[in-house]
Amino acid sequence: MHIELRHLRTVRAIHRQGGLARAADVLNITQSALSHQVKALEDQVGVELFVRRARPMRLTAAGMRLLRLADQVLPLVEAAESELRGVEAGRVGQLHIALECHACFDWVLPVLDQFRHSFPEVDLDIRQRLAFAALPALQREEVDLVVSMDPEELPGIRFEALFDYAPTLVVAAGHPLAARGFAEPQDLAGERLIVYPMERERLDVFSEFLTPAGVEPREVRQVELTDVTLMLVAAGRGVAVMPDWVLRRHSANPELSFVRLGEAGVRRTVYAALREGDYPQPYMQHVLRLARMEGVRAGRPLA
Repeated sequence: MHIELRHLRTVRAIHRQGGLARAADVLNITQSALSHQVKALEDQVGVELFVRRARPMRLTAAGMRLLRLADQVLPLVEAAESELRGVEAGRVGQLHIALECHACFDWVLPVLDQFRHSFPEVDLDIRQRLAFAALPALQREEVDLVVSMDPEELPGIRFEALFDYAPTLVVAAGHPLAARGFAEPQDLAGERLIVYPMERERLDVFSEFLTPAGVEPREVRQVELTDVTLMLVAAGRGVAVMPDWVLRRHSANPELSFVRLGEAGVRRTVYAALREGDYPQPYMQHVLRLARMEGVRAGRPLA
Protein backbone atom coordinates (compact mmCIF):
# COMPACT_ATOMS: atom_id res chain seq x y z
CA MET A 1 0.00 0.00 0.00
CA HIS A 2 1.31 3.43 -0.97
CA ILE A 3 -0.73 6.44 0.15
CA GLU A 4 0.24 9.73 -1.48
CA LEU A 5 -0.57 13.30 -0.52
CA ARG A 6 -2.91 13.56 -3.53
CA HIS A 7 -4.92 10.67 -2.10
CA LEU A 8 -5.34 12.49 1.20
CA ARG A 9 -6.32 15.68 -0.62
CA THR A 10 -8.89 13.71 -2.63
CA VAL A 11 -10.51 12.18 0.46
CA ARG A 12 -10.65 15.55 2.19
CA ALA A 13 -12.07 17.38 -0.83
CA ILE A 14 -14.85 14.84 -1.44
CA HIS A 15 -15.79 14.85 2.24
CA ARG A 16 -15.92 18.64 2.36
CA GLN A 17 -17.72 19.10 -0.97
CA GLY A 18 -20.14 16.17 -0.62
CA GLY A 19 -19.68 14.84 -4.16
CA LEU A 20 -17.30 14.18 -7.02
CA ALA A 21 -18.30 17.12 -9.22
CA ARG A 22 -17.67 19.87 -6.69
CA ALA A 23 -14.53 18.12 -5.36
CA ALA A 24 -13.16 17.88 -8.91
CA ASP A 25 -13.59 21.64 -9.29
CA VAL A 26 -11.73 22.28 -6.04
CA LEU A 27 -8.91 19.92 -7.04
CA ASN A 28 -8.80 21.40 -10.55
CA ILE A 29 -9.19 18.03 -12.31
CA THR A 30 -12.03 16.48 -14.33
CA GLN A 31 -14.75 14.49 -12.59
CA SER A 32 -13.80 11.45 -14.64
CA ALA A 33 -10.15 11.68 -13.58
CA LEU A 34 -11.22 12.05 -9.94
CA SER A 35 -13.53 9.01 -10.20
CA HIS A 36 -10.68 6.91 -11.62
CA GLN A 37 -8.37 8.15 -8.86
CA VAL A 38 -10.86 7.14 -6.15
CA LYS A 39 -11.34 3.70 -7.74
CA ALA A 40 -7.57 3.16 -7.97
CA LEU A 41 -7.13 4.19 -4.33
CA GLU A 42 -9.88 1.83 -3.18
CA ASP A 43 -8.31 -0.99 -5.18
CA GLN A 44 -4.99 -0.26 -3.55
CA VAL A 45 -6.27 -0.21 0.03
CA GLY A 46 -8.66 -3.10 -0.61
CA VAL A 47 -11.79 -1.51 0.89
CA GLU A 48 -14.45 1.03 -0.12
CA LEU A 49 -13.81 4.52 1.14
CA PHE A 50 -17.12 6.16 0.20
CA VAL A 51 -20.80 5.29 0.43
CA ARG A 52 -21.71 6.31 -3.13
CA ARG A 53 -25.45 5.84 -2.82
CA ALA A 54 -25.61 8.46 -0.07
CA ARG A 55 -26.32 12.08 -0.96
CA PRO A 56 -24.09 13.83 -0.11
CA MET A 57 -21.41 11.17 -0.43
CA ARG A 58 -20.30 9.85 2.95
CA LEU A 59 -17.10 8.25 4.06
CA THR A 60 -16.98 4.67 5.22
CA ALA A 61 -15.16 3.76 8.43
CA ALA A 62 -11.99 3.20 6.39
CA GLY A 63 -12.53 6.51 4.64
CA MET A 64 -12.90 8.29 8.00
CA ARG A 65 -9.56 6.83 9.05
CA LEU A 66 -7.93 8.35 5.97
CA LEU A 67 -9.72 11.65 6.62
CA ARG A 68 -8.26 11.80 10.13
CA LEU A 69 -4.83 11.18 8.63
CA ALA A 70 -5.45 13.92 6.05
CA ASP A 71 -6.50 16.38 8.78
CA GLN A 72 -3.26 15.65 10.65
CA VAL A 73 -0.82 15.60 7.76
CA LEU A 74 -2.09 18.11 5.19
CA PRO A 75 -2.04 21.22 7.42
CA LEU A 76 1.61 20.50 8.26
CA VAL A 77 2.48 19.99 4.59
CA GLU A 78 0.60 23.13 3.55
CA ALA A 79 2.30 25.18 6.27
CA ALA A 80 5.70 23.91 5.10
CA GLU A 81 4.84 24.70 1.48
CA SER A 82 3.77 28.20 2.45
CA GLU A 83 6.98 28.74 4.41
CA LEU A 84 9.09 27.50 1.49
CA ARG A 85 7.25 29.85 -0.86
CA GLY A 86 7.98 32.64 1.61
CA VAL A 87 11.67 31.72 1.63
CA GLU A 88 11.73 31.73 -2.16
CA ALA A 89 10.02 35.12 -2.21
CA GLY A 90 12.38 36.51 0.42
CA ARG A 91 9.65 37.03 3.06
CA VAL A 92 10.89 34.29 5.40
CA GLY A 93 14.43 33.80 6.61
CA GLN A 94 16.90 34.29 9.41
CA LEU A 95 18.79 37.44 10.30
CA HIS A 96 21.16 36.77 13.18
CA ILE A 97 23.52 39.70 13.66
CA ALA A 98 26.91 39.91 15.34
CA LEU A 99 28.47 43.22 16.35
CA GLU A 100 32.17 44.00 16.21
CA CYS A 101 31.62 47.43 17.77
CA HIS A 102 30.63 47.69 21.40
CA ALA A 103 28.41 50.76 20.94
CA CYS A 104 26.50 49.66 17.83
CA PHE A 105 23.35 48.82 19.78
CA ASP A 106 22.56 52.55 19.78
CA TRP A 107 21.65 52.49 16.09
CA VAL A 108 21.14 48.76 15.34
CA LEU A 109 18.12 48.37 17.62
CA PRO A 110 16.11 51.18 15.93
CA VAL A 111 16.90 49.58 12.56
CA LEU A 112 15.63 46.18 13.68
CA ASP A 113 12.53 47.73 15.24
CA GLN A 114 11.61 49.18 11.83
CA PHE A 115 12.63 46.00 10.00
CA ARG A 116 10.34 43.67 11.97
CA HIS A 117 7.22 45.51 10.77
CA SER A 118 8.09 44.88 7.11
CA PHE A 119 9.39 41.31 7.52
CA PRO A 120 7.62 39.81 10.56
CA GLU A 121 8.42 36.24 9.45
CA VAL A 122 12.21 36.76 9.51
CA ASP A 123 13.78 35.39 12.70
CA LEU A 124 15.84 38.16 14.35
CA ASP A 125 18.62 37.85 16.88
CA ILE A 126 21.75 39.71 18.00
CA ARG A 127 24.65 37.48 18.96
CA GLN A 128 26.70 39.63 21.32
CA ARG A 129 28.80 36.69 22.55
CA LEU A 130 30.32 36.40 19.05
CA ALA A 131 31.44 40.02 19.03
CA PHE A 132 35.16 39.27 18.74
CA ALA A 133 34.98 36.27 16.39
CA ALA A 134 32.13 37.52 14.25
CA LEU A 135 33.54 37.13 10.74
CA PRO A 136 34.55 33.47 11.20
CA ALA A 137 31.04 32.89 12.58
CA LEU A 138 29.63 34.48 9.41
CA GLN A 139 31.68 32.11 7.25
CA ARG A 140 30.47 29.14 9.33
CA GLU A 141 26.86 30.35 8.82
CA GLU A 142 26.36 30.79 12.56
CA VAL A 143 25.33 34.40 11.94
CA ASP A 144 23.99 36.14 8.83
CA LEU A 145 25.23 39.71 9.11
CA VAL A 146 28.18 41.28 10.91
CA VAL A 147 28.48 44.98 11.72
CA SER A 148 32.17 45.75 11.31
CA MET A 149 34.60 48.63 10.83
CA ASP A 150 37.37 46.46 9.42
CA PRO A 151 36.62 45.00 5.96
CA GLU A 152 38.70 42.00 4.93
CA GLU A 153 39.15 39.94 1.77
CA LEU A 154 37.24 36.76 2.63
CA PRO A 155 35.95 34.16 0.15
CA GLY A 156 32.18 34.31 -0.26
CA ILE A 157 31.84 37.40 1.95
CA ARG A 158 30.98 40.91 0.80
CA PHE A 159 31.23 44.16 2.76
CA GLU A 160 28.58 46.83 2.18
CA ALA A 161 29.37 50.37 3.36
CA LEU A 162 26.57 51.73 5.55
CA PHE A 163 27.64 55.16 6.80
CA ASP A 164 30.59 57.21 8.04
CA TYR A 165 31.09 58.38 11.59
CA ALA A 166 33.58 60.44 13.58
CA PRO A 167 35.36 58.97 16.62
CA THR A 168 35.19 61.88 19.05
CA LEU A 169 37.04 62.69 22.25
CA VAL A 170 34.77 63.56 25.17
CA VAL A 171 36.25 65.50 28.10
CA ALA A 172 34.96 67.36 31.13
CA ALA A 173 33.63 70.83 30.30
CA GLY A 174 36.53 72.57 32.03
CA HIS A 175 39.26 70.50 30.36
CA PRO A 176 41.93 72.57 28.50
CA LEU A 177 41.25 70.68 25.26
CA ALA A 178 37.62 71.84 25.29
CA ALA A 179 38.65 75.38 24.38
CA ARG A 180 40.98 74.27 21.58
CA GLY A 181 38.36 72.01 19.97
CA PHE A 182 40.75 69.30 18.80
CA ALA A 183 43.40 67.02 20.31
CA GLU A 184 46.73 65.72 19.06
CA PRO A 185 47.90 62.23 20.08
CA GLN A 186 50.49 63.63 22.49
CA ASP A 187 47.69 65.43 24.38
CA LEU A 188 46.46 62.06 25.65
CA ALA A 189 49.84 60.91 26.95
CA GLY A 190 49.07 62.26 30.40
CA GLU A 191 45.43 61.21 30.51
CA ARG A 192 43.51 58.32 32.02
CA LEU A 193 41.76 56.90 28.94
CA ILE A 194 38.46 55.12 29.55
CA VAL A 195 37.63 52.52 26.89
CA TYR A 196 35.13 49.75 26.19
CA PRO A 197 36.34 46.21 27.08
CA MET A 198 37.63 45.33 23.60
CA GLU A 199 40.94 44.48 21.98
CA ARG A 200 43.04 47.58 21.29
CA GLU A 201 43.09 47.00 17.54
CA ARG A 202 39.29 47.35 17.50
CA LEU A 203 39.29 50.64 19.44
CA ASP A 204 39.38 53.69 17.15
CA VAL A 205 41.37 55.77 19.62
CA PHE A 206 44.27 53.32 19.36
CA SER A 207 44.01 52.06 15.76
CA GLU A 208 43.36 55.47 14.16
CA PHE A 209 45.02 57.93 16.54
CA LEU A 210 47.43 56.84 19.26
CA THR A 211 49.16 53.72 17.91
CA PRO A 212 50.21 55.28 14.55
CA ALA A 213 51.75 58.16 16.53
CA GLY A 214 53.48 55.84 19.00
CA VAL A 215 51.69 57.45 21.96
CA GLU A 216 50.53 55.60 25.06
CA PRO A 217 48.08 57.15 27.58
CA ARG A 218 49.09 57.42 31.20
CA GLU A 219 46.47 54.85 32.19
CA VAL A 220 43.80 52.76 30.45
CA ARG A 221 40.63 51.84 32.29
CA GLN A 222 37.95 49.55 30.84
CA VAL A 223 34.30 50.35 31.55
CA GLU A 224 31.40 48.37 30.09
CA LEU A 225 28.62 50.96 30.12
CA THR A 226 28.56 54.21 28.14
CA ASP A 227 26.62 56.13 30.78
CA VAL A 228 29.09 55.15 33.52
CA THR A 229 32.00 56.25 31.32
CA LEU A 230 30.40 59.64 30.72
CA MET A 231 29.75 60.13 34.45
CA LEU A 232 33.44 59.49 35.12
CA VAL A 233 34.44 61.90 32.34
CA ALA A 234 32.09 64.60 33.67
CA ALA A 235 33.67 64.15 37.11
CA GLY A 236 37.15 64.71 35.65
CA ARG A 237 38.16 61.08 36.27
CA GLY A 238 39.33 60.49 32.70
CA VAL A 239 38.63 61.06 29.01
CA ALA A 240 37.07 58.77 26.41
CA VAL A 241 36.70 58.38 22.66
CA MET A 242 33.34 57.26 21.31
CA PRO A 243 31.49 57.36 17.98
CA ASP A 244 29.65 60.61 17.42
CA TRP A 245 26.32 58.75 17.18
CA VAL A 246 26.79 57.58 20.79
CA LEU A 247 27.57 61.08 22.06
CA ARG A 248 24.75 62.81 20.19
CA ARG A 249 22.12 62.10 22.84
CA HIS A 250 24.48 63.63 25.44
CA SER A 251 25.28 66.75 23.40
CA ALA A 252 23.20 69.03 25.65
CA ASN A 253 25.01 67.94 28.82
CA PRO A 254 26.80 71.09 30.12
CA GLU A 255 29.34 68.96 32.00
CA LEU A 256 30.77 67.45 28.80
CA SER A 257 32.71 68.83 25.84
CA PHE A 258 33.38 67.13 22.51
CA VAL A 259 36.74 67.39 20.81
CA ARG A 260 37.93 66.30 17.37
CA LEU A 261 40.77 63.79 17.04
CA GLY A 262 43.30 65.86 15.14
CA GLU A 263 42.59 69.25 13.64
CA ALA A 264 40.77 67.72 10.65
CA GLY A 265 39.06 65.01 12.69
CA VAL A 266 39.00 61.26 12.01
CA ARG A 267 36.39 59.57 9.83
CA ARG A 268 35.58 55.87 9.79
CA THR A 269 33.04 53.73 7.97
CA VAL A 270 30.57 51.21 9.34
CA TYR A 271 30.17 48.12 7.13
CA ALA A 272 27.74 45.25 6.98
CA ALA A 273 29.44 41.95 6.16
CA LEU A 274 27.24 39.21 4.70
CA ARG A 275 27.49 36.11 2.56
CA GLU A 276 27.32 36.68 -1.19
CA GLY A 277 24.45 34.24 -1.54
CA ASP A 278 22.29 36.16 0.94
CA TYR A 279 22.81 39.58 -0.64
CA PRO A 280 19.92 39.34 -3.19
CA GLN A 281 17.36 38.37 -0.53
CA PRO A 282 14.65 41.08 -0.26
CA TYR A 283 14.84 41.11 3.54
CA MET A 284 18.62 41.55 3.40
CA GLN A 285 18.30 44.43 0.94
CA HIS A 286 15.70 46.01 3.23
CA VAL A 287 17.80 45.85 6.38
CA LEU A 288 20.78 47.34 4.51
CA ARG A 289 18.56 50.17 3.26
CA LEU A 290 17.24 50.86 6.77
CA ALA A 291 20.77 50.80 8.21
CA ARG A 292 21.93 53.38 5.68
CA MET A 293 18.94 55.59 6.44
CA GLU A 294 19.62 55.35 10.18
CA GLY A 295 23.27 56.12 9.41
CA VAL A 296 22.27 59.41 7.76
CA ARG A 297 20.44 60.35 10.95
CA ALA A 298 23.33 59.15 13.14
CA GLY A 299 25.85 61.09 11.05
CA ARG A 300 24.46 64.56 11.77
CA PRO A 301 27.09 66.85 13.32
CA LEU A 302 27.17 67.09 17.09
CA ALA A 303 25.56 70.22 18.44
